[in-house]
Amino acid sequence: MASRKNLKKHVNYISGEIFTECIINSLYVPGTDKVKADELMAQVLEMQQEFISRISHTQPGQVKQYYKKFHQDFSTRVKALIDSIGALN
Repeated sequence: MASRKNLKKHVNYISGEIFTECIINSLYVPGTDKVKADELMAQVLEMQQEFISRISHTQPGQVKQYYKKFHQDFSTRVKALIDSIGALN
């Protein structure tokens, strides 16, 4: 298991990259729905906050299963957000 500090950095990095991609699409890609892009950026920030708080509050005795589920949930959410970015056009 990685340290919590490194895991938080990873979540922040991924969230920042997705947020930046939303901004780039909103500003520079013609035909992008700006309202949907703004909603997507809000979802990215909510996701970041949710997963950072989940890292800080692990369940004692079930740490391995907790982080396994954490990684699955995070990957699923990131994939959904990336698909949503692709659908902005």
